[in-house]
Amino acid sequence: MNEGVVVGVDIGGTKVLAGVVDDAGRVVRTARRTTPGRRVVTSRVEDALVEAVLDAAGSAPLAGVGVAAAGFVDSAGDRVMFAPHLPWQGEPLKDLLEDRLGCPVGLDNDANCAARAEARYGAARGAASALMVTMGTGIGGSVLLEGRVVRGANGMAGEFGHMQVVPDGQPCECGRRGCWEQYSSGNALVRNARALMVEQPSVLADMTDGNPDRVTGPMVTSAAEEGDLVARRSFASVGDWLGVGVANLVAALDPEVVVIGGGVSAAGDRLLEPARDALRRTLVGAAHRRVPDLLAAELGPQAGMIGGALLVG
Repeated sequence: MNEGVVVGVDIGGTKVLAGVVDDAGRVVRTARRTTPGRRVVTSRVEDALVEAVLDAAGSAPLAGVGVAAAGFVDSAGDRVMFAPHLPWQGEPLKDLLEDRLGCPVGLDNDANCAARAEARYGAARGAASALMVTMGTGIGGSVLLEGRVVRGANGMAGEFGHMQVVPDGQPCECGRRGCWEQYSSGNALVRNARALMVEQPSVLADMTDGNPDRVTGPMVTSAAEEGDLVARRSFASVGDWLGVGVANLVAALDPEVVVIGGGVSAAGDRLLEPARDALRRTLVGAAHRRVPDLLAAELGPQAGMIGGALLVG
């Protein structure tokens, strides 16, 4: 590895977050950009990513950059084959960024990167088998067996958010209907709150001048902290669906621990308690097995950056 700093980048549907990560897994300096969107030329997304990396690095040379991308990354770690919330389709992102940044670049799915970080430094430390579920704009996921990320034949294992849980249900950005992330994600939280605030009084009406379209995730979190019933019901629904989906994953993979990360997980027990209840209620054979611990990720919004840095550090 050349002298210089290692930068991890977490890029999703709403933001690009880049950070210099040291040898102990600490993020020592960050920079942020807004994701240009899904319906833009891909170069605009790459521009935002490069700007964030250079801003985070400052005057220091780059030793390597690891990218945690919200999308399907091929098994070689070269291309983003598809990203529901970004314009990439077969984008040779690794080579493009190496040309622009002049340093080695690692690339993987954001949930895989977060799982690596939690396994090395966070909530999954010491577990031989674990599941990571990341909740942000949508849902990502990762499977760790014997301490290694299972990437699958195409590099696309762990796309839990696009398991169909409701036939002919809510439309999803991926083009299908009824995907799990349409019922348990940041988008689902906001949609629930918008629908409920029309039916009953809520401080969200005061926050938005009565316009449901102006409700945001942070508003729902703030309202829930104030005891607002609409916001709390929204979290309860998202948490319940989280537990139902996790129960399906546990039935298939039987992990020691399930770690919940991503921005929505910052709600803590407001999200996790209904999820734990639903997990125990819906997991096959729950009375005759050890139900895995359902834990909040310990590294918070930095997990993707830290795991990205592990790709090149």
